[in-house]
Amino acid sequence: MCFDLDARPPIEPIAGAALDSGSELLASADGTAFRAFVARPVAPTGAGIIILPDVRGLHPYYEELALRFAEHGVVAVAIDYFGRTAGTEPRGADFDYQPHVAACQWPTLEADIRAGVARLRQEPGIASAFTTGFCMGGRLTLVSATLGLGLAGVIGFYGWPTGASRNGTPAPADIADRFACDVLTIWGGSDEGIPMSVVETFSAALAAAGVPHRSIVGAGAPHSFFDRRAEAYAAQSAEAWDATLGFIRDHTSAR
Repeated sequence: MCFDLDARPPIEPIAGAALDSGSELLASADGTAFRAFVARPVAPTGAGIIILPDVRGLHPYYEELALRFAEHGVVAVAIDYFGRTAGTEPRGADFDYQPHVAACQWPTLEADIRAGVARLRQEPGIASAFTTGFCMGGRLTLVSATLGLGLAGVIGFYGWPTGASRNGTPAPADIADRFACDVLTIWGGSDEGIPMSVVETFSAALAAAGVPHRSIVGAGAPHSFFDRRAEAYAAQSAEAWDATLGFIRDHTSAR
């Protein structure tokens, strides 16, 4: 698990900068309904982003993250993965996510990502679409660059880029030659699960494929360091957030 249920993004709110927000139901290709959280800015920039959560699925951390993006002019849609097995209602701290993660498979995850991007593009004025995600969602974010979604870029936070996954999601390093957009990756410099050797393997695969990319490594930071409660890693979190907003800004077309 990346974040506890009471974790929150390490980003200060900007009062009055999000126009409106709320949950809604989306339909995947197989007809499954799943929950999403949509946040819209007062002053849109033409950018929109899909947020792909960690193994807990859609929970308050990601709803608040959507608001923080909206406050910076980015329409945000955070999606859930577990509509097929856990329904569409919000879940509490006692939610046992493991069986639902085990039940996920890459084809349905891909379909849900596609449905999320389609919903994002329904918003007026979207000129450039992005995906971002954390842990399990970080890997999904990287793979989304291969799906022909017309993305302007992808921003993956500590998603495993090599090896097999429990739900059959391809390893990003193995399909780097299929990436169709620029890549920003965020890593913890002391992440025991994703050592720097793995980060370097992925960077080398992107370089060999000619994919423009940048890696931000939070010095001394562990996995899941991007959390408001992790005061010890406030500087690393600020660097990651600034890089994320800069990447979006640099890759957003004029409307």
